[in-house]
Amino acid sequence: MGSKDNKKWRSTTILTVRHNGQVAIGGDGQVTHGDTVMKSDTRKIRKILDGQVVCGFAGSTADAFSLLERFEVKARDYPGNMPRAATELARDWRTDRVLRKLEALIIVVNDEHSLLITGQGDVVVPSDGIIGIGSGGNYATAAARALVGHSQLSAAEIVKTSLGIASDIDIYTNNNIIVEELQCKS
Repeated sequence: MGSKDNKKWRSTTILTVRHNGQVAIGGDGQVTHGDTVMKSDTRKIRKILDGQVVCGFAGSTADAFSLLERFEVKARDYPGNMPRAATELARDWRTDRVLRKLEALIIVVNDEHSLLITGQGDVVVPSDGIIGIGSGGNYATAAARALVGHSQLSAAEIVKTSLGIASDIDIYTNNNIIVEELQCKS
């Protein structure tokens, strides 16, 4: 197989930070195929449940939308219990033959919880309130951890700054950054 046959679609870095009574989630807008930027302003942050939950996704857009729709149904089935809704989605994702083939990661946040949902059946609750996914996720996470510990920035400012740092390092991440913020429960 030639190198043209091995090209992959790559897109987006998503980061969430829970800090000082706020939770922010943001993402960049780049979609890349092989060594070509196909789009620079994709929006992979979505509000659901009348703006009470904000989701971010990395991976296949169509797969992620399918999963977000299913998560929203689960969240309506278990109102006020986002961890249960996430666990039910993760279980279905892992066990359903069709869902198992979906290639995406999802972060969901509300005023109480920050959760990473994976196709391996995992629902991860970060101990420090920071989750990064996608091609520049590790860079953004490292930057956010440093900024949380050594700055007076708000959660939204930390997300935006950290994604900017990731965009300077990761060629699949750009600086077209969208950030959404929610007030946390006391």
